[in-house]
Amino acid sequence: MNELLYEVGKVTFLLGILNNLRYFLVAGIPFLVFYIFYTKKFQILKIQLKEARKSDFLREIKYSLLSGFITAFIVAFLLRTSLKNNSLIYSDLNEYPIYWLFISYALAILFHDTWFYWLHRLFHIPWIYKHVHNVHHLSVNPSPWTSFSFHFFEAIGEGLVIIPLAFLVPLHPYTLIFFGFTIFAINVYGHLGYEIAPKWFRQSFLFELINTSVHHNLHHSKFKGNYGLYFRIWDRLMGTENKEYVEEFERIQARRHTNEYLDININNKA
Repeated sequence: MNELLYEVGKVTFLLGILNNLRYFLVAGIPFLVFYIFYTKKFQILKIQLKEARKSDFLREIKYSLLSGFITAFIVAFLLRTSLKNNSLIYSDLNEYPIYWLFISYALAILFHDTWFYWLHRLFHIPWIYKHVHNVHHLSVNPSPWTSFSFHFFEAIGEGLVIIPLAFLVPLHPYTLIFFGFTIFAINVYGHLGYEIAPKWFRQSFLFELINTSVHHNLHHSKFKGNYGLYFRIWDRLMGTENKEYVEEFERIQARRHTNEYLDININNKA
C-alpha cells in the first residue's frame, strides 16, 4: 500500500508540474500577445471592450495551478493502480491500426464535449453554482488565465472524464497526450477574450458546428446558456444557446473588417 501511494504521489507530482508548465505555455503566450505586447493592435478583436483586472489574473492562476495537480492525481490514479489493467488503454501501437489513433481521438473529443455540457449544466444548479462553479464565474471578462480556474470540486469533475473514457474507448498514450493538449488549447481559445476566427468562418458549415471565443464569452458575461465546449450541438439540441450569439459574432466581425473606430477607454476596469 505504501509503495502504491508513493508511486501515485510521484506521478501526480511530475504530471502536475507538466500540466502547469503546459498551462503557462498555452495560456501565457496568447496572454503576452493579446494583453501585453500587442494590446492596441488587437483591440479591434476584443469581445468585451474593457480591461480585466490584475487581481483576476492572479486568482485565476492560483486556481488553475490547483486544477493542474488535481487532474494529475486522477490520471496518476488511473495509470498506477489496477484500473489501468482493466481499462482499454494500450501501449503497443501494433495492437490497433494506426488510423485508430485518429478515430479514438475523435471519439474522445465527442465524449468529452458531452461530458462537459452536462457537467456544466449540473454546475449551474443554483446551490452548486453558488458554492462551486461561482469560482470560475468570478471571471466575468475572461482571459487565457481563466481557462482552468476551477473550484476544487469542479476540477475533480472536469478531470474525471478520463476514467469512463478509458473504459469505453481503446486509447494509446499518444492519443491521450494530444487529447490533453487539445483540452488546454480549446479552453484557452474559449476564454481568450478576443475573437480570432477568420472572416470566412461565419459563412462556412463549420460555424454551425464549432464553438467560438464569442460563444463562450457570452456564457461568462450572461452567466447562463452556451454550455458546450467544442461544439454547438448540445446547446442547439437542448435550446440553451444564447439567442444573441450569432448577432454578437457578426458584430465583432463587422467591427473587425470595416475598421470601425472604437471610441473606448482601454483602461476601463472590468
